[in-house]
Parts: sequence; C-alpha cells; structure tokens
Amino acid sequence: MAIIKKTSLVDQVYERLRKDIISLQLPLGSKLNVNELQTKLGVSCTPIREAVNRLQLEGLVEYEVNVGAHVLTLNEHDVEEIQLLAMTLHKAAICLAMKDGDKSKIAADFKKHLKEYQAAKSIQSEVTAINMMVGTFYKNCGNKRLDKSMISIQGQQLLLRYAYANCRETRGADAANFAQILLGIQAGNVQTVCQALEEHAEQMTWELKKLFNSQN
Repeated sequence: MAIIKKTSLVDQVYERLRKDIISLQLPLGSKLNVNELQTKLGVSCTPIREAVNRLQLEGLVEYEVNVGAHVLTLNEHDVEEIQLLAMTLHKAAICLAMKDGDKSKIAADFKKHLKEYQAAKSIQSEVTAINMMVGTFYKNCGNKRLDKSMISIQGQQLLLRYAYANCRETRGADAANFAQILLGIQAGNVQTVCQALEEHAEQMTWELKKLFNSQN
C-alpha cells in the first residue's frame, strides 16, 4: 500500500482499504492489524479505526472479541443471500427504469458500458463496466431509496464480482448475457432484461459457490 497524504484521512484510508478488500488484494479473512496499517499508510491509529468501523457497517469487515477486526469471510450461504438481495433490487430498478425512464437514453448508456466490458483487458475494468451497466437502471429508476438500498450491499457484491471474474479464463466471457439485456432494453421488454440478468447472476452464483466450497 502506498503512503497516504494526511488530508481527509478517514475517507482516504476507508477508500484504500475498501478497494483492497473488494479487489481481493486483502484476502478474505485477513486480519486488519492497526499497527501494521499505521506503518503502511503513514497515518495514526484514529483514522484507521474510524475507517475500519465504516467498513464493518458496510459488511466488508467483521469484528470478533479478543481477536479483532478482519476482512469478512464468505461461504455458499452468504453468496446466495447477497446475490438474492442484489437481484431483487436489480429487478425493481429495471422495472422502474423501463416504466418511467427514457428507454433510448438507458439503451445508449448501457451500450456504452457494454462496449467497455467487451474491450476490458483487466479484471478491474471488467468489473467496473458491469457495475456501470447495472447502475444504468438505478440511475434512471427515479427512486433514491432503492438506489440507497443497493449502495448498502454494493461493496459485498463488487467483491463477489471480482471473485467471479477471477474464476473466468477470459475477459468478456458473459458478453452474450449483457448483449441480450441490451436487446431487451431496445425492445422495451422488461421480462427479457430481467431474465438475461438473472441468468448471469445464476452462473455467477454457481461459480462462486463452487469456489468457496473448495476453499472450506
């Protein structure tokens, strides 16, 4: 980890740790030692503790008495819960966006991010593109509370997306699913959009359950 300049320390430490957790640079279950983080980040313990508390509220960090803070651990059941909740919110955002939003704008934005996904050369750029594609529906759904609900579990789902991308041998392996979503948007067919995204989520869940089962 690079040394962090001492401005807006809590936000900077939080963003850096969050990024490292989501991208799996800090492996699941890793102990977050405050003294070690002080040395690596060049900051005092106070902003580190505050950042860790924020990550705990987001579900990316867990705390155990007499053990301390560590990066969350996941099992098959956790994957199912996160994916089920995320897909429920995604479907709600899709329905609202397709009903009340500008479909031509939604299609244009989604197509732009689909091209970014297809051109992705790294896991980070691929995951970012997927997040932006799904985010298109939230941006156009007109429901701030729904958007806020998704933000509350976004970190955990991004982590799952990184883990899933690591399972794929090539970048852009799920392009067909996302292309089908675009066709559904263009046709104004909510069912097609939801079904294609659900198929992607089911494939992702299956791969992740197999991954975490092999690690336990």
